[in-house]
Amino acid sequence: MFIRKETTVPDAAPYEGLTGVYSIDPVHSTIGFSVRHAMITNVRGKFTAFEGLLKLDGAHPTRSKAYLSVQTGSVDTGFAERDAHVTGPDFLDSAAFPLMSFHSTGILDAGDDRFRMAGYLRIKDVELPVHIDLEFGGASQDSYGQNRIGFGGTATLQRSDWGLDWNTALTTGGVLISDKVKLMFDISAVQLGTQ
Repeated sequence: MFIRKETTVPDAAPYEGLTGVYSIDPVHSTIGFSVRHAMITNVRGKFTAFEGLLKLDGAHPTRSKAYLSVQTGSVDTGFAERDAHVTGPDFLDSAAFPLMSFHSTGILDAGDDRFRMAGYLRIKDVELPVHIDLEFGGASQDSYGQNRIGFGGTATLQRSDWGLDWNTALTTGGVLISDKVKLMFDISAVQLGTQ
């Protein structure tokens, strides 16, 4: 009796069909953040106005590039007074610095649809290197016949590195707002053309 052993051959270029230029769809994407407040809970918010471009090289994913621009005045934490403080001179100062931006400088393939993107984030007049951990969410064609791709990602920053160091001490010890900020991305992008 012979038993046939099933084998699978991995696709040598699983992303090759995704090569092209994609525009981030802000209606179906989220750029959010989370920060520890009063040392007991996390406050979450998001930016509601942004645009970005992805240049994907499916045959060589590590050659792909990303560009993102965010309107700093579009912060929404669900509380108008807090939004005004975050967009004011103590933090983002959106009147003087209406945009913050990111551009990638390199990508590492971490396996299992995961990638680590290096790049520079500019907030106010400070541009510093950051790393974003990404996971490929998939590709599909929507009801309008548009080719879409999705990614999720996270990055952790020390806001004081960009001069966003406003704080106040708590009477019980510690400070009101953590220096550590977690960024969270859920990105849906529509293909514009090929590279």
